[in-house]
Amino acid sequence: MFDALSDRLSGIFESIRGKGRLTDADIDATAREIRLALLEADVALPVVKTFIAQIKERCKGAEVSKALNPAQQIIKVVNEELIAILGGETRRINYAKQPPTVIMLAGLQGAGKTTLAGKLAKWLKGDGHSPLLVAADLQRPNAVGQLQVLAERAGVAAYAPEPGSGVGDPVKVATDSIAEAKQRGHDVVIVDTAGRLGVDEEMMQQARDIRAAVNPDEVLFVIDAMIGQDAVNTAEAFRDGVGITGVVLSKLDGDARGGAALSVRHVTGRPILFASTGEKLEDFDVFHPDRMSSRILGMGDMLTLIEQAEAVFEDKQKEEYTDKLLKGEDFTLEDFLDQMQAIRKMGPIGNLLKMMPGMGQMKQQIDSIDDKQIDRTTAIIRSMTPAERRDSALINGSRRLRIANGSGVTVSEVNQLLARFKEAQKMMRQMSGAMGIPSGKATKSPYTKRKGKKGAKKKTVRRGGPASQQRTPQLPQGGPGQMPDLSGFNPADLPDIDLEQFFKEQGFKDQGKDK
Repeated sequence: MFDALSDRLSGIFESIRGKGRLTDADIDATAREIRLALLEADVALPVVKTFIAQIKERCKGAEVSKALNPAQQIIKVVNEELIAILGGETRRINYAKQPPTVIMLAGLQGAGKTTLAGKLAKWLKGDGHSPLLVAADLQRPNAVGQLQVLAERAGVAAYAPEPGSGVGDPVKVATDSIAEAKQRGHDVVIVDTAGRLGVDEEMMQQARDIRAAVNPDEVLFVIDAMIGQDAVNTAEAFRDGVGITGVVLSKLDGDARGGAALSVRHVTGRPILFASTGEKLEDFDVFHPDRMSSRILGMGDMLTLIEQAEAVFEDKQKEEYTDKLLKGEDFTLEDFLDQMQAIRKMGPIGNLLKMMPGMGQMKQQIDSIDDKQIDRTTAIIRSMTPAERRDSALINGSRRLRIANGSGVTVSEVNQLLARFKEAQKMMRQMSGAMGIPSGKATKSPYTKRKGKKGAKKKTVRRGGPASQQRTPQLPQGGPGQMPDLSGFNPADLPDIDLEQFFKEQGFKDQGKDK
C-alpha cells in the first residue's frame, strides 16, 4: 500500500545524500518535496501541516546543523516524526479485571468488520484466550452465516441465536452473549455490529444502544485503508457518535495510496491497535508504529519477520535444528523441505523480502518472484526416496531422471535444486565451523589434567628444558602486525598441562591445589 510513498521518500533522501552541509534552502526544498509526497499519498492536510512544521523546526536547529552526516540526521528526524504521527508506542488491548473482556467492533458496511472479527478471534486464541464471536449484525444478508463459518475456521465458538438478514434484536443478542460467555467459560467476547454504506443516525443509535447494554472494554473502529480521505471523516463521526477507544486498519494489502492509515491516528486521537494485511485469517497482527514507519522509509521490518518465523517454526523443530548444528550433523534434503514449507506458511516470498533492509531498491525483481517455485521444489523432494533425502550423494543420473518424471519437471530443474541444496549444506557446515564445532566429534579439553596410574612417580622437569618446551602450547606465529596463520592449528593436538606442577615450577608454593 505504501509503495508509492516509499519510492518518493527514497528519491528525496537520495538527492541529499553526500552533502556535507545542508543550507536552509536545502531543508526547505526537502520539506517541500516531502509535503508533496504526503499529499499525493492522500494524507489529510492538517496532518501534513503538523508533520512538515515539526520536521522544519528540528532540521533547522542544532540537531542537523552540527551532525556529521546531515542527510542521515534528516532521515532520523523524519522517522521519529512519522512514528509520532502513527501513535508513538504500540498499544495493547485493555483486558477487564473480571472476565469476560468485551470488544465491540464498529464501522461502515464493507470495511471488513466480520472478517476482522474472525481474525481477531484467531489471534486471541493463539495468545492463550478463549474468545466468543457474537453475531449482532442482523442487518446485512448472510452476515450471521459468514460469522459462523469464520468461527469454525478459526477454531473458536460463535453465539448466533438469531437468523439475521433483518430478523432479530441486535441489542438483546449482545446483552445475552455476556451471560453465555460466563456460562461457557469464555474470557473474551467479540461483538460484530451492523454497518451502513454511509454514516446515518439509525446506525449510530444502534451502536450506542449496544455499547450501553454491554459496556465494552474496547470499542474498535474498523477502517478500510483504501477509501482515502473519507475514512478520516468517518472515523471522526464514529468517535463523536459512538465513542471509539481504538482503530483497526483493514485491507492494508491493497494498492491504494494509504494516506488514511497515516491520518486516522492524528485526526481522531485514538491509537491504532491492529492491522489486517491479507485475506487469510493469519494475515493479522498488532500494529507497531515504529515498524510501519521503518517500512515506509524503506528500512525493512526485521522484528516482524523474526516473529513470523518464530510462529511458523515449532519448538521441537527448532530444537532438532539446533541439536544438528551443535553435533555437526549434515543438513539433509528433509530439513531443506521442512524449511521450504515453513517459509511457504509465512506468506508470499515477496512480502518477506520487502521486510529485509535495503530490499526497497529491488521491488521490480521481488515482484517477479514466483511463489510456485517452492511448490515445484516440494514436488521434486517428495519424489525422492527417504534414503535419497538423507544422502543426496546417492542421486545419480538415472535417479535424477526418475525424480524429474515423478515430479513433472525437467532433469535440469532437479540439477538446479541439488546445486542450491549443496550451497545450503555448505553454509550450514560453515556455521558449525564458525561456532567452533569440529564435525560433530566431541574432543577432550587440552587443558584437562590427566590421571596417571596409581603409584606412578611424577616426572620432574626443569623450567626451560626441552620437555618443558614440548609441553608448552606453541601457537603459529605471523609477521609483524599480522594475525598468526591458524589454518593448520588444531586445539585437540595440544598436550595436557598439570597445573600443580606448573605453579611449582614458577615458584608459587601451594598454588596448584587452590587453583
